[in-house]
Amino acid sequence: MGAAVHVVGAGLAGLSAAVSLAEAGHRVVLHEAAKQAGGRCRSYFDPTLGLTIDNGNHLLLSGNRSALDFLKTIGAPADALQGPDEAAFDFADLRTGERWTLRPNAGRLPWWVLDSSRRVPGSRARDYLAPLTLMLAASGKKPGKAGTIGETIPCEGPLYERLWQPVLLAALNTDPRESDVGLAATILRETLGAGGNACRPLVAVEGLSTAFVDPAIAYLTRRGAEIRFGRRLRGIESQGETITRLDFTDEPTVIGPDDGVVLAVPPWVASDLMPGLPAPREFRSIVNAHFVGVPPPGSPLVLGVVGGLTEWLFAYPDRFSVTISGADRLLDVPRDELARQIWREIADLHGLARELPSWQIVKEKRATFAATPAEAARRPGASTAYDNLVLAGDWTATGLPSTIEGAIRSGTNAAHAIIGSGKSARSDACVRTQARGAA
Repeated sequence: MGAAVHVVGAGLAGLSAAVSLAEAGHRVVLHEAAKQAGGRCRSYFDPTLGLTIDNGNHLLLSGNRSALDFLKTIGAPADALQGPDEAAFDFADLRTGERWTLRPNAGRLPWWVLDSSRRVPGSRARDYLAPLTLMLAASGKKPGKAGTIGETIPCEGPLYERLWQPVLLAALNTDPRESDVGLAATILRETLGAGGNACRPLVAVEGLSTAFVDPAIAYLTRRGAEIRFGRRLRGIESQGETITRLDFTDEPTVIGPDDGVVLAVPPWVASDLMPGLPAPREFRSIVNAHFVGVPPPGSPLVLGVVGGLTEWLFAYPDRFSVTISGADRLLDVPRDELARQIWREIADLHGLARELPSWQIVKEKRATFAATPAEAARRPGASTAYDNLVLAGDWTATGLPSTIEGAIRSGTNAAHAIIGSGKSARSDACVRTQARGAA
């Protein structure tokens, strides 16, 4: 059947690598330990709620070019991601009752900071120099080498509490004061630094699987990829600098001399399979809360909340969902206690009865790697010591924190590394030319 690229892991990183390889004309075999694809970015039916929910809420931005290009390639529904027509972020302060909408202008020149109606209440134009300070501090330095945000800008005051802290915490899933400057700078450079056109919020209202996973599996199937679920990788064999066999729990897979392997598994799994591999070792948790109910008319799709336990409130057509980042402190808090407190905040924000509706709390202990300088410095690149094995995952050195954009970008990086190595190259000239261009 010819040479193949074996992609191990069908999360977004693995799906992205598989799609990029299939698009370039390579034969792809996708292996996944679970019974479904998507990893930490998928939808499932929750019997407690009687609803299909995502295993984590995700907010994307119109500047996430890798994610948007991926959706276009796989033929995702036109309304897979929904959001306002302009960059607009609604906020509410539970302590004061204030509400405001942050509205960056479309272009790169940030004249919006001169308009008090577009800014955080009480802030001044010069207060918005923090992103420039962060980006200058990280200029020319790799993540892990530029220090922390707390060493770069004052992490205090109303503007920090009402804007920079919630935005950076959501992106980094780590207390901004201890987070890596380089990662924060990349986020800001590709979003606010690129102007409002890159900051329009986008949400997979119909579910992450509908947007990202199901269309990707359908695309790969149309391209002749072989997809194998229920295959957990337990060992890797090599001869010299070449991977020769993948030992799955059901049966081994021999890797031919022209085959390639993309390892797209969590960092702790990769470290077990490849002792000595540099990889993040510290992680941060996320807590998501879901409540059955139809939001009142006019409710913002996404609401940033300060002054309470709730951080980001998503108003889906059939439920409210809340995301709390950097949530290690909440892992031992009883689920029913969390549900009552979060629902009280939702009820106050929307003028609803405080009687607790059907709810679900999802605690993900190792949601992302800790975005500290030390952990950022441990992130490996796509290439490895083996000539036919590359890595993919949002924990690899994408320059971004652990996000959907980073996961998809890592898959593209891995595919290009395989293509550049010449493994599983098609014999026809047009595909070889395409591969060289992609590398």
